[in-house]
Amino acid sequence: MRWKLLLATSLVATVVGAGATLAIAFGLLGSPTRLNSPDAIVLATLLIPLAATITASYFVYRHTARRRRLQALLTALFIAGLTLTILILSAMFSARRGGTHTDPQPRQNNISRT
Repeated sequence: MRWKLLLATSLVATVVGAGATLAIAFGLLGSPTRLNSPDAIVLATLLIPLAATITASYFVYRHTARRRRLQALLTALFIAGLTLTILILSAMFSARRGGTHTDPQPRQNNISRT
């Protein structure tokens, strides 16, 4: 197997796919709270990592001599795992930075003591 090709292609595709998605999401759409709504524009940004995955898998498939399908599948799995990790971590960090966390208010007792 050509591990260097698989890893290098996976890293480049992950940076392109996740980077472009995050750039569009935070740059053009504005606040991270807009990402919570299932909008057509938000869902369309997920096509970028999909296109990067397909392109990278096809590239690996065409540039290997043996076990082409296995190496293309491994490349797609690497990209999917790395992209999901980046997107989840960015969502967690943007939620912390956004200050959406509120502290619970103390409960008041309705029983009066006489």
